[in-house]
Amino acid sequence: MKDPKDYTAAFEELKGILAALQQDEIGVDDLAAKVKRAAHLISYCGERLRSTENEVQKVLDELGEDS
Repeated sequence: MKDPKDYTAAFEELKGILAALQQDEIGVDDLAAKVKRAAHLISYCGERLRSTENEVQKVLDELGEDS
């Protein structure tokens, strides 16, 4: 499954899928594909958040070492 270009794009796509689900805009034929895509996007966003957290922590650790 194709990854989005960045976190913001993934989050926006995920919000769109959620809105469509809440408004019953997704038919039964497309439901499984949309749920799979949403699961992929959730995983992607989680990975990006963990990666960003690690990068920020590394910078903070480096700043602490310089003090």
